[in-house]
Amino acid sequence: MAELHKFLFEGLPVRGMLVRLTDAWQTVLARRAQNPQTGAYPPELVSTLGEMAAAAVLFQSNIKFDGALVLQLQGDGPLKLAVVEVQPDLQFRATAKVIGSVEGLTGLSALANPGGTGRCAITLDPARRLPGQQPYQGMVPLHGDRGEPIDRVQDVLAHYMLQSEQLDTTLVLAANSEVAAGLLIQRLPMQGEVNLAGRQLVVDEDQIGRNEDYNRIALLAASLKTEELLTLQADDILHRLFWEEPVLRFEPLMGDEGPRFACRCSRERVSSMLRSLGPEESQAALAERGKVEVGCDFCGQQYRFDAVDVAQLFAQGNGQIQSSPDAWQ
Repeated sequence: MAELHKFLFEGLPVRGMLVRLTDAWQTVLARRAQNPQTGAYPPELVSTLGEMAAAAVLFQSNIKFDGALVLQLQGDGPLKLAVVEVQPDLQFRATAKVIGSVEGLTGLSALANPGGTGRCAITLDPARRLPGQQPYQGMVPLHGDRGEPIDRVQDVLAHYMLQSEQLDTTLVLAANSEVAAGLLIQRLPMQGEVNLAGRQLVVDEDQIGRNEDYNRIALLAASLKTEELLTLQADDILHRLFWEEPVLRFEPLMGDEGPRFACRCSRERVSSMLRSLGPEESQAALAERGKVEVGCDFCGQQYRFDAVDVAQLFAQGNGQIQSSPDAWQ
């Protein structure tokens, strides 16, 4: 069962979280494999998307925000797009688009950034937008300040947090076909609030990289090996790393309160998307294949519309319905 553990280091300006996605992550992979339009993710992509899923759950649970957190990689290599969306209640879904072969490729430089224009973005989309309100988005390139390539998801996101949020953050991520897991250690802001939640950030910048308590705990966290993160239980990981530290743990989030796979696609959302495209697109598909077929990139659900369905779509609407932002087609 997927689980999320939160903890603090008593008396120290440091907090942490540990997530293990098991059945939920396996569901993501199984649904993709069952999708006849896409087939299974190649092994070279599984670890990258799984690490993104673990990180996105950690980030969403780390902020107070009523809306979706969307973590995206936009690449100029075979990996064109990878997306993980996490709702405030920790329901998540994930998808990726690959063009060409990724066989034998490892690291973000080869998968998503061979041309140097790859980007990582975090978007916060409010559940209830005010008039004129736009989602908050932060973005960083897939390279460091001196142009050096960054190959690991955890290093890209740590760089993002330092640049966009001005907070020291250590991430350890790992994923395979069975487990997607992550450990986050973060220095608490000395003043103000975290910018990731769209609020003004006022921080003692002299503390960045210089807080001894954070640096010590971050060094311990960084000693966690990939195999340990993937195979050890949460209790064993936290004891192995921080047995000498004053750790205050909270009740873990599991089951209906913890991270879990869920997709918000529906026939109604797909119908809205088709209306927004106009009748010509649907009629062309009908003429070519005798039906309109749309598959959800996240869960693999197939939605089919015959000639009668299409006629009803455009008889019911006036063509002014806007495409849902959830229709990642």
